[in-house]
Amino acid sequence: MTSDRSPSPAGADLPGLRGPATPYRMTVTTALPHAEAVALADEQLASWLKQEGCEEPPPAPRTAAAQPPGTLTTAPERLRLGDRVLLDRDHGPLRGGPGAGRYDRRRLRTPAPHGTRQLTLTVATGAGGPTWFRLESETHNTGSGVRTPCRVPVPELARTLLPLLDAADGPAAVHPAPRVITAGEVDDLIDELCDPARRLPTVVASVPVNLPLDHWVEDVVRPLCRQLPGLATAYVLDPGARSGFNVALEYHTVYGGAVRTYLPEVDPASRQDSARHPVLARGRIEQDPRRAAGLLAREPRRLAADQPLPPPLAAVPVLRVPPPQLRRAADRATAEPARPNAEPAPRTGADTGTGTTAATAAELAALAREEQQDRAEQQARVDELERVRHALRLERRDHGQGRDGHEGRLRTGPHGALTGRHCSGPPSAPGTIAAGPVRRSAAPSAGCLGKPETFTELLTRLGDFPLLTFTGDQKSALALDGLQCAGAGWARLAWDGLTALQEYAEAAVRGSAGGDFKQWCEHTPDGCHRFPPRKAVRGESRTVFSHTKWKRERMLPVPECVDASRRAFMGAHLRIGGGRTAPRLHYLDDCSGSGRIYVGYIGLHLTNTRTN
Repeated sequence: MTSDRSPSPAGADLPGLRGPATPYRMTVTTALPHAEAVALADEQLASWLKQEGCEEPPPAPRTAAAQPPGTLTTAPERLRLGDRVLLDRDHGPLRGGPGAGRYDRRRLRTPAPHGTRQLTLTVATGAGGPTWFRLESETHNTGSGVRTPCRVPVPELARTLLPLLDAADGPAAVHPAPRVITAGEVDDLIDELCDPARRLPTVVASVPVNLPLDHWVEDVVRPLCRQLPGLATAYVLDPGARSGFNVALEYHTVYGGAVRTYLPEVDPASRQDSARHPVLARGRIEQDPRRAAGLLAREPRRLAADQPLPPPLAAVPVLRVPPPQLRRAADRATAEPARPNAEPAPRTGADTGTGTTAATAAELAALAREEQQDRAEQQARVDELERVRHALRLERRDHGQGRDGHEGRLRTGPHGALTGRHCSGPPSAPGTIAAGPVRRSAAPSAGCLGKPETFTELLTRLGDFPLLTFTGDQKSALALDGLQCAGAGWARLAWDGLTALQEYAEAAVRGSAGGDFKQWCEHTPDGCHRFPPRKAVRGESRTVFSHTKWKRERMLPVPECVDASRRAFMGAHLRIGGGRTAPRLHYLDDCSGSGRIYVGYIGLHLTNTRTN
């Protein structure tokens, strides 16, 4: 997405090089501990890469948070995830000594028209201080005479990470979308504007007297603030808050549909200070909304690019990926372990030229060994899944499609709750689950069951899906049977979705899915069950992300091997019904981790802007 720019002098719009695009730089703090912030960033980055059709990166080596104090920085690693797609990862202590703090960093390079896009994500925690989170996006053009956009677009990662991080800028919470301020919140907003710890600009919008608040917010303010996530905090004054705000800030007022940008260090008692905080009038906004959005983002973008880094981020060392010669030396060191009392091998010309030291070679060798262990563990998991599937196919071939009295029965744990197969445990014995989607006739018979007509039957047959684990509450699903409208249709559609998820999971653990489940539905391979792509949703809206209560409803149970808190946000869902009740099936795709998909909820539509 390219943004509008301010008027340029004559000749500036002629074809030719416009210069480098202004980078995007987001710097916030997070309430999450260092390790959790890094894990969340890795999860969202892997999900985005998967949506883009790139390979998912393997699990990262031990983070800096897991290292003992004083540990030396681990040599950076470089992963190739596709054609011209490179991911560099490193972590270690901050400059200034063992007690200065720690950092983790990811740098992703992807191809772009006439150049390369670079995304850098850094998490740094100083000694006794908060955890800082920085996201940078920039472009590097390779052509001479190529016209470039004037600013880099806001990365999609910024929009997804902000609500999950509980990001903050000093006293203010950083939201991805504008928030409405009522009369009772005016004092808090004024304190926030005047707080010396505030680093980001604050954008305050007013509402015209003759227009309803909801209409103005949705149709004007939200599109106007589209380029601000991570660069500024945005608020909208409702009619009751507008008068109180303007009385308290008599020299810094905003009214009549105008929008004002308050830079840091506001002095409400100074008439001269009011000139520092630009106002965007209503007439200019309505005349050209797209251009107005570009003008509104210009000052926050400039401030983010020019502002000095906080001390923890400034203490992060420069990222230097080892040249190919050192990586080859690490591979040789791993393939040929040192023998006791053996004389050191003579240094080659390549080693001499690059100044390789014994300590560096040892670090690289350790990194290479960890990478080999990760690859071996992943391959072992895939091989084990293949062996289980093969055994189950043989079992089904020998015994036909019939079911005995024990097959398909739900396993229950304490208090009667459903329990799934934990990824750390051994596979279930052959004969208790099906190897994959069952070929069923149109009508159920004694030897072959059809699609379930009720959710009660569906829950008892979840054993047909060996790579799916139901972790949710049965009651929400069973309650659907009590409704008199389309209950059987919902159960059959949910069964279709589970069947497609199982087939997708089988391909995903082999690395042949070609993307996420949405892409699988859009390009279902021949011979596989088709599920409507429009009914497969990748995630929830930003409004749901930003709403604490709605977000909490979607934090659903998972095994400890997936998340230490035993909860994970399940925004991905299937539409298994329509209307006001609108049943949904929420799931977490963890095929790249534990090798399975976790279904955390089947039931009526969870709360959002359209539900009562």
